[in-house]
Amino acid sequence: MSRILHSFVLETGAELLKALRAPEFIFPTLGMPVAFYSLFAIMIPGSSNNPDYLLATYGVFAVMGPAIFGFGISVANERDKGWLDLKLAAPSLGFSYIAAKVCSTLLFSSLSLVIIYLVAGFAAGVVLPQPTWALLLTTHILATFPFILIGLIIGFIFNANAAIAISNVIFLAFAALGGLWIPIMLFPQSMQSFAHFLPTFHLSEIALYVLGAPGERDLNYHILIIAIMSLVLLAATAFAWSKQRNH
Repeated sequence: MSRILHSFVLETGAELLKALRAPEFIFPTLGMPVAFYSLFAIMIPGSSNNPDYLLATYGVFAVMGPAIFGFGISVANERDKGWLDLKLAAPSLGFSYIAAKVCSTLLFSSLSLVIIYLVAGFAAGVVLPQPTWALLLTTHILATFPFILIGLIIGFIFNANAAIAISNVIFLAFAALGGLWIPIMLFPQSMQSFAHFLPTFHLSEIALYVLGAPGERDLNYHILIIAIMSLVLLAATAFAWSKQRNH
């Protein structure tokens, strides 16, 4: 156990150091969500409840980037360089490798959320009870995990060049078509129906329910769909991981 813990601590430190040495990852990951939120919630607000509504959806947007890019591109790069094969050669390091990336992703996701929450509270005039802030933060952090699985699948299957392109396509498509940038009710009916197949839509609907945003939302339905999606993604991730170990 002590060996696994020691390995986990070293892996986590290495992940954080690697991220800190990559400003091209940090600045877009932390800056883009808050920049977009500031633009649409403060500079050109569409209604009095716009900052509250967008806080829920852009919170999901904020955690999606670190998960998809942090896993998809990072794991693919390490596969191409042979580092993943080296780590898989030591059985005790497999858990540490994934857990360290999860911790690093949660850290950057949480930091991105804190920045948006501060802007929402101090600049956009969002006022919520403390329990609601806490529940919303918990909801957004938990929303990271389906995207972590998506990132792992990308990283385990595709090479580095393909992973960059696919991660960007998925990131932008999930954000735009899942209603994170523009309220889903403004979409044509066909696009609203398609959004039900995307985790971003269901996660944002859960966050909006927590926030108490106007609209009719079936919380149990969205939680059930996310649970099913997560199980499917987990199975796909386990399959891709087993292919790596048997490679």
